[in-house]
Amino acid sequence: MLFLVVALFLFGALLGTAGHVPVSVTVVAGIAIAVWLVVFFTRERRKAGSTTKGAGR
Repeated sequence: MLFLVVALFLFGALLGTAGHVPVSVTVVAGIAIAVWLVVFFTRERRKAGSTTKGAGR
């Protein structure tokens, strides 16, 4: 639940900031967030895959 509150707070801060900074800064920030999400996703998938492989033994 705390993660959701923090995520919504950051989302609101980004939306508020996006109206005041140049488009290039907003695009770079969006790309950085997208890259972080892809890295997080792949790390979680690898972690989940390694635990299910050992469960069959």
